[in-house]
Amino acid sequence: MAALSLAAGLAFAQQAPVPPATVADHHEAIVPLPLTIAVDPVQAAIGERMFRDPRLSQDRDMACTACHHLDSGGGDGLPRAKTADGVTLARNSPTIFNVAFNFSYNWDGVADSLEAHADQLLLNPKIMRADWPELLARLKDDAGYVRAFAAAYPDGITKPNALSALASYERSLITPNARFDRYLRGELGALSVAERQGYALFSGYGCIACHQGANIGGNMYQKFGVFEDVLTPTAQDATPDPGRYKVTQVERDRGVFRVPSLRNVALTAPYFHDGRAATLEEAVETMARVQLGRNLAPTEIGLIVQFLRSLTGEYNGRPFAGTAPERR
Repeated sequence: MAALSLAAGLAFAQQAPVPPATVADHHEAIVPLPLTIAVDPVQAAIGERMFRDPRLSQDRDMACTACHHLDSGGGDGLPRAKTADGVTLARNSPTIFNVAFNFSYNWDGVADSLEAHADQLLLNPKIMRADWPELLARLKDDAGYVRAFAAAYPDGITKPNALSALASYERSLITPNARFDRYLRGELGALSVAERQGYALFSGYGCIACHQGANIGGNMYQKFGVFEDVLTPTAQDATPDPGRYKVTQVERDRGVFRVPSLRNVALTAPYFHDGRAATLEEAVETMARVQLGRNLAPTEIGLIVQFLRSLTGEYNGRPFAGTAPERR
């Protein structure tokens, strides 16, 4: 089905390079984010405290907020994440916002639930470097955690409950009511003429074949570099990132990655699994060339970027005023 959508998008693009601004009759490929999401507030409050607590890491020097800045786009602004002592890791930190709507986690889909993903990150020797006996002991030594867990869970502080609390908080991190969401709900004036032109291009060229659903991505895998090999060895990477192959060991998954969400994409630079694109314009040009086999005109790129900027939502009931984090 995705291939059919892509082919249809390419045919449309050849007929109408810059479509006029029109209101589409149906938006079934993309749906608005829900305005709220059901989470247990007591469990989520524990998870929020844990998310910000460096004591979850082995050396008490790294919290989840080191890679996921909640005052900006939910990432860290770096091409690739860094350890607490400054060592650069292999991949870019994905945004933490709207992860409730993803079907798997990490760039390679190594985990299929937020609980499993949190467990892997906590134990990862390159990230949090924790071990559960020590981590649970630290939580139990804190009277505030003891009281909070007792109120939220009948059996108090346990590994499953700690992961449940973290996942509950992460699920609560949604950014609904972007201008594009309002447009999808019928508020046609929420988008400018240029933004609607950009959306028409985005749809017609086939971007929507992979970036769809409530999260405008996050719900499928795709090979990076359909029309052009972009994962060849470089001076920086002697061995290209194998993508999902690292998880499945299936050859066809080599160079395949989870399609990222485009929610708040204007705030999540740099882009792609290795942070190779510093700007939205560069990311759009790259995707059109290597995924669709097209070289877009600057005008087309500009219109699509204007549309993408309409995907910035609200956080905690207020317009997301965050800016992309500074690259360190």
